[in-house]
Amino acid sequence: MSNDSLFAGIDIGSTAVRIAVGQRMSGSDRGQIHIIGASEVPSEGINRGVINSIEDAVSSVSACIEKVERTTGMPIGSAWISISGSHVDMIESKGVVAVSRPDGEIREEDIERAVDAAQTVATPVNYEIIHVIPRVFSVDSQKDIKDPLGMTGIRLEVDTQIIQGLTSHIKNLTKCVYRTGVNIERLVLGVLATAEVVASSRQKELGVAVVNVGGASTNIAVFEHGDILHVGSIPLGSDHVTADIAIGLRTSIDVAERVKLQYGSATPKTFSKSDKIDLQELGVQDSEEISLKYVSQIVEARSEELLEKVDKELKAIGRSGLLPAGVVLTGGGAKLPGLVDLAKDKLRLPVQLGYPVGMTSITDRVNDLAFSGAIGLVQWGANDVPNDTRGGNLLGRYNPMEKVSKGIKKLFGAVAQ
Repeated sequence: MSNDSLFAGIDIGSTAVRIAVGQRMSGSDRGQIHIIGASEVPSEGINRGVINSIEDAVSSVSACIEKVERTTGMPIGSAWISISGSHVDMIESKGVVAVSRPDGEIREEDIERAVDAAQTVATPVNYEIIHVIPRVFSVDSQKDIKDPLGMTGIRLEVDTQIIQGLTSHIKNLTKCVYRTGVNIERLVLGVLATAEVVASSRQKELGVAVVNVGGASTNIAVFEHGDILHVGSIPLGSDHVTADIAIGLRTSIDVAERVKLQYGSATPKTFSKSDKIDLQELGVQDSEEISLKYVSQIVEARSEELLEKVDKELKAIGRSGLLPAGVVLTGGGAKLPGLVDLAKDKLRLPVQLGYPVGMTSITDRVNDLAFSGAIGLVQWGANDVPNDTRGGNLLGRYNPMEKVSKGIKKLFGAVAQ
């Protein structure tokens, strides 16, 4: 197996850096992906998807890369990188071109020119485009065309969704990765990569919301008719639940995290008043009994707040309680017992946990909700076809880092930790 056959995804989060490495199964065209290695390390210097200390972030990413390289026995030369955070937003743009051929037949070049024309939208000076996603095309007076290739007309239009992020955050993220010696294949919005492996094409067609619950934030992507309809970020995550438990029990963050992981639940009714644990078993010096029902009430309160904000995002686009395929909960924070039932009640929608599907693996990480983002990046890499201007592949087509010179890449790579 050569390095060229490997696809690596690096999910740089506020709580942990996670890497997954996979390869396409032999004989399959865009077929099943086999995950051959995955690793994670606690992240430093990163908060809500934004790097606030380059040195600490480089150290965390380097440690994770070394760990997965030991597992796979192969060096990682390049990877698909997730980007997320409240600085990312989405706008609509239209591109219009004249069909170039005298006979009016639409070719790949015409579609590319139309999409390129949509990118000329006036973005703020401090923002860069991450993705250009074509939704529908129009040929002359015929509208709502998914793929105009081979059709005949004079005027070609495309309606696109443009996802953009702050230039400073993008540059800090890319600098961090390059300094580890790894080349960036493409930057991908994290929740879109996650949706690649946790939501089916059928769900995206009917209408589904993918909700990735992370440590410091929760990211949302809503799909309808197979297209991305909305992306959003909520500054609440599982770390806030831990902090609430620490305050409520008057204990340390470390003990609160253990309480959450071992006994946390978003449904207090599953406990009676007699259900108690001794914090001494979790590292506290003196014996101290606490009520599990009380802990669950703390967890439920913060979970309800998070779900209310998710519903607010859905209301903003007129989809509250109106997504036939419901909600797919994923990410490390979605492991919380009782969260699915609470979400069904608060969002008034079908809710399920989003495990990566269509994968084989030699590691059980493929069944870990926290790794859905990294595995989604691997799938994205396997599906990523250069210069393909149609369908979902354009989700990753435009990447500002493709314009970075080789000299800058060498400069960042030379400082690898």
